[in-house]
Amino acid sequence: MTLVRANGIIQHVQRLDPHVPRATGPVPTAVLIHGMASDTMASWYFTMAEPLTRAGLPVLLYDLRGHGRSDRPATGYALDDFVGDLAALLAELDVAGPLLLFGNSFGGTIAFGFAARHPERVAGIVAVESAPPTASWMARVGRRLDRVAARLPQDGAVAEIDARRGPTAGRRAAGTRQLLAATSLARELPDSRLPATDRLAAIGCPVLCVYGGRSAVVELLPAVRRLLPQTRAVVLPEEKHSVLVDRPEAVRRPVFAWLARECALDLALPTTP
Repeated sequence: MTLVRANGIIQHVQRLDPHVPRATGPVPTAVLIHGMASDTMASWYFTMAEPLTRAGLPVLLYDLRGHGRSDRPATGYALDDFVGDLAALLAELDVAGPLLLFGNSFGGTIAFGFAARHPERVAGIVAVESAPPTASWMARVGRRLDRVAARLPQDGAVAEIDARRGPTAGRRAAGTRQLLAATSLARELPDSRLPATDRLAAIGCPVLCVYGGRSAVVELLPAVRRLLPQTRAVVLPEEKHSVLVDRPEAVRRPVFAWLARECALDLALPTTP
């Protein structure tokens, strides 16, 4: 475990070195960004981090502000804060060279926001169940946060989730309830200042979007393609928003194929989970 002060807060970070360093060419760093509220870096650590290191890439994971073992300030939860955290963390850790940004759920939105601000740094974006920070997407995020913030404080809500979906889901719901009660996240995030549309449209790196066919987020794919025509997409028909955790092997296969085809990285898909 590494704790790093960057952008005014302590951030919990994990750096994983590649098992077999690549012999030639610049090596991008894979930065894995988790989702909002109930998520932590663990969703990437147990699904994609190790396969990427075995394929020869250095990997950086971190807990977003308010999440996991990172600091939980009472305020400071606009998109600019999350993008600023990533930029400051990379500078503090002296991570130079190209970046491959992997974002799960709202983590993908942070990745797009970073690429709009620092397009020269980003060699590719993998967004799982996510979209760029447009007004329509942020409105969805706001409605979702409103529903969760209204439901979780109710008597028996967390116990019901625990009974219906298991103790892990129950613990995550309890953590989300505490996060929303202790911070301004639910108010600040939907009101974030968004990148200008032309800045988002100017993102020129390859983009891969992975969606679950049973998730409402897949409805955003046409808009993502209009904004970023280079986007390649994979829809896994029977999967939900939790596809990364539920079916990591089904996510890894198209990701590694895309890395080879669109990012010119000669990576062998690891054969073990």
